[in-house]
Amino acid sequence: MNIYGIHPIEEALASGKNIDRIFVQKGLSSPMLNQLLSQLRQANVPMQFVPSEKLNKLTSGNHQGIVATLSNISYCHFADLLARWQEEETAPFVLALDRVTDVRNVGAIARTAECAGVSAIVIPDHGSAQLNDDAVKASSGALMRIPVCREGNLKTALNLAAQYGLQLVAATEKGAANYLDVDFRKPTVLVMGSEGTGVSPELLRLCGAKARLPIVGQTSSLNVSVAAAVFVYEMLRQRGAKP
Repeated sequence: MNIYGIHPIEEALASGKNIDRIFVQKGLSSPMLNQLLSQLRQANVPMQFVPSEKLNKLTSGNHQGIVATLSNISYCHFADLLARWQEEETAPFVLALDRVTDVRNVGAIARTAECAGVSAIVIPDHGSAQLNDDAVKASSGALMRIPVCREGNLKTALNLAAQYGLQLVAATEKGAANYLDVDFRKPTVLVMGSEGTGVSPELLRLCGAKARLPIVGQTSSLNVSVAAAVFVYEMLRQRGAKP
């Protein structure tokens, strides 16, 4: 759902609506707009500056240079979840999605994750798929049932997870370890990379384990949602899940 105009978006922000993304007209400036943008930045709402033609495609109304996309998803704070898991002495299994931009892939990953009891999904503010109605539909509603954390910086989030004792595992076809040899019984963050280039080098350097899936055919890699399902269900197998 899209809303537009300065005052409606101010009211949505003040009432705690889940704003998924803000589109702002490039080059536009006014005291009221600048004040709203400052409030949105403080709330860590992802923001894109776009030509006016983009806004005109999003709505035919008087948008005043700003359009917001609302989400049905209630985002969680990753730091709060980490603290809770530590207090409860649980072994969380978290999926971190690095630049996964296809809403169908994110939806499929969320569906698998929720089915397998994954503790949370972490996505970056920018450079990831918009969690809109299409993503929720692709997940069969799972995105509304699993904790989702939207973080400003995945590197910061992973460093924080490591401080809480979670092992960082990158899923990559260049990994030295076979996925079957990774101990997923430990508290874990599994990093899944983008559809085209995989996990970014910056995040790869943070991960203590780099695990690959065996490929015996000529195709070099699996679809990211399929690969995520294999890893997640290996975690479930290792943790002794019963049907």
